[in-house]
Amino acid sequence: MTSVQIKQRSFRPQLATLLMIGTLALAACVALAWFAGNGLITTIFQQLDHLQQHPPGWAMTPMMLGNYFLFWAASLMALVWVVMRISPTPQTWSRTLVILILGVLTIRYLFWRTTATLNLSTPLDGVFSLGLFALELLILTSGMVQLFLLLRVRDRRKAADQLAQTVLDGSYQPTVGVLIPTYDEPEFILRRTVIGCQAMEYGPKTIYLLDDTRRPAIKALAKELGCEYITRPDNRHAKAGNLNHAIPQTQGELLVLFDADFVPTRNFLTRTIGFFQDPKVALVQTPQSFYNPDPIARNLGLEDVLTPEEEVFYRQIQRVRDGAGAVVCAGTSFVVRRTALEDIGGFVTEAVSEDFFTGIQLAAKGYRLVYLNEKLSAGLAAENIATHALQRVRWEQGTLQAFFIQSNPVTIPGLKPIQRLAYFEGLIHWFSSIARVGFLLMPLAYAFLGIIPLRATESELVYFFLPFYLVQLSVFSWLNYRSRSALLSDVYSLVLAFPLALTVFQVMLRPFSKGFKVTPKGTASDRYHFNWSLAWPLVIVFGLTALSLWVNLGHCLVTMASPAEHLRGIGIGWLWSTYNLIMLGLALLILLDAPRPSPYEWFKIQRVAQLNFTSPQGQTTTLWGTTTMISEVAAAVSLTKSRDLPFKSGSPQAVELVLADEQLTLPGTITSTRLEEGVPTFTIEFAPLSLPQQRQLVEMLFCRPGQWQSRCSPNELQSLWLIIKSVMRPRFLVERQPQPKPVLVSRG
Repeated sequence: MTSVQIKQRSFRPQLATLLMIGTLALAACVALAWFAGNGLITTIFQQLDHLQQHPPGWAMTPMMLGNYFLFWAASLMALVWVVMRISPTPQTWSRTLVILILGVLTIRYLFWRTTATLNLSTPLDGVFSLGLFALELLILTSGMVQLFLLLRVRDRRKAADQLAQTVLDGSYQPTVGVLIPTYDEPEFILRRTVIGCQAMEYGPKTIYLLDDTRRPAIKALAKELGCEYITRPDNRHAKAGNLNHAIPQTQGELLVLFDADFVPTRNFLTRTIGFFQDPKVALVQTPQSFYNPDPIARNLGLEDVLTPEEEVFYRQIQRVRDGAGAVVCAGTSFVVRRTALEDIGGFVTEAVSEDFFTGIQLAAKGYRLVYLNEKLSAGLAAENIATHALQRVRWEQGTLQAFFIQSNPVTIPGLKPIQRLAYFEGLIHWFSSIARVGFLLMPLAYAFLGIIPLRATESELVYFFLPFYLVQLSVFSWLNYRSRSALLSDVYSLVLAFPLALTVFQVMLRPFSKGFKVTPKGTASDRYHFNWSLAWPLVIVFGLTALSLWVNLGHCLVTMASPAEHLRGIGIGWLWSTYNLIMLGLALLILLDAPRPSPYEWFKIQRVAQLNFTSPQGQTTTLWGTTTMISEVAAAVSLTKSRDLPFKSGSPQAVELVLADEQLTLPGTITSTRLEEGVPTFTIEFAPLSLPQQRQLVEMLFCRPGQWQSRCSPNELQSLWLIIKSVMRPRFLVERQPQPKPVLVSRG
């Protein structure tokens, strides 16, 4: 890093920090002057409060509310419902129409909130009312930008079909270097990744294992598997430094990068390389998919119901960014042109999120970044809630460092306005955690301070808020291709709201105070564990919210005798407290990590299975069955019919498992036998496998094209039922013992 860069790096934080502190200080000074009774400030707010209590006619509820609302809300809901029925998947026309309706309702709601709902009658009410309005503005601004960007969505799958033909017929086959950076991931995770990369159906490729911890065992692994091994004497600049050190020692016109836990499908290269026939294409990004459930779904016992948190980003947001020419480089499962990477000086080392800013640098140089919405690889999601939080905080820290480096998408030369807007929306997204904390605390002001931050009658809420809310709720999941419902999104945002909100302030004040932390992978646990470090702020707010619910209900009953006061907003408090209490209860359940007894993932794969038993006398008995679950070290096999077993149940029994379709023979030992619906089912732990057997098994489990499919998230009503059910019947009560899977250790 040059001296000029160092000066810029130390100077930019001062500007950004002073801007934030200056804004907060100005607001604080105005508030203090108001509380002190400053004549000018008090007069201004009195005039504003008078305007709020005498809004323009269009911001008032019409006399014939019932009929009008029935027409207004029912017509819009019916129109949106018809559009979604005609077009189950958003198309250009249907998406545009729905966005137009939602945009009009959002603007209408925003004007109403601005002109008729602020409570400026006292300084205390005014501070909370304006604070709530500011938090809403933050969310609505981000939402409006997203709606605008949603008008430009791209789907590259048809283009990939055409371009892949030139790769498959051999007319376009550039050389490829596959880079696998690793820090401290276990050997068994790296083994499957290297095997998967070697299994990719493409000729001119070389696999490089980039070991940043200089481990002899990993060097031996590279030699055993037949891939190149590169290391370096230090760990400067973490992952970005590792990559930049290795690239000059590698070959390949194109470079493919996979994190140490990501395994590609066999057709990864044939589906992505064709795009590089356009010399302006510098990078092709594919989605991150996961072969294990995220800790939120697992801790709730909803592994087969909830979609991973990243689904919204890869199914919706990346396609939107592609339409704006602002694809986010996600750090893994992408292909980049070597010459383009060299043109920007390699991977960006200014910030923790080297991938994000490398993509910005490429776009600023005029290169095209492409997003292919096909799941062509899968990796390990965070395995417990602590590592989940660590990962999200690192992403937030790395993204917000944009305000303090040369790769800031708002100021870097070369980007188009639409690109800047798309990247900027990604920056302000992280500030929504502050709003989420504010929405948790606001009902407490109703209860304990007697504050009414929002003055609105029930009829006004029905007239202005309800149409906006119901339409937004109806189209939320449809617009994101059924990847997440609005209620479940709120759950996911609440769990880490406090640490993410705190990180916003930490980064804005001291942007480079924390270094890069690798997410631990390959862990196991045999018991429930509650994460108190993440839970304590939620526990405190849960207790206060429970108390505020009773206080707000009491206020509501008392003010029934004074309808004017009740209808101007205090009745909202108990409804808000009730909603927060349910969500907080669910968030606390999520922080109770469920047991994960094996570091290996089990897959529901059904294959015809032949079981060969050899007696001490050398006689062979064959049974036929079907696999129900398979991992890298064991399998569960159910016989096709009930019959006498050729061995004594309860004692280990050697067996040879033959998967007929794959022509794969796996020696092992039956470690448990049980009856399922009257049919014997075995758990078979594999003996140490030869390398060819390992390759076949890994390819079957991880590398089949098309095996990673997207699921649809529950709709809003189903999500509401899941939330209530999860709170009433938490996993640790329903399932006291972990699933009956063998606890297996890693093998070399």
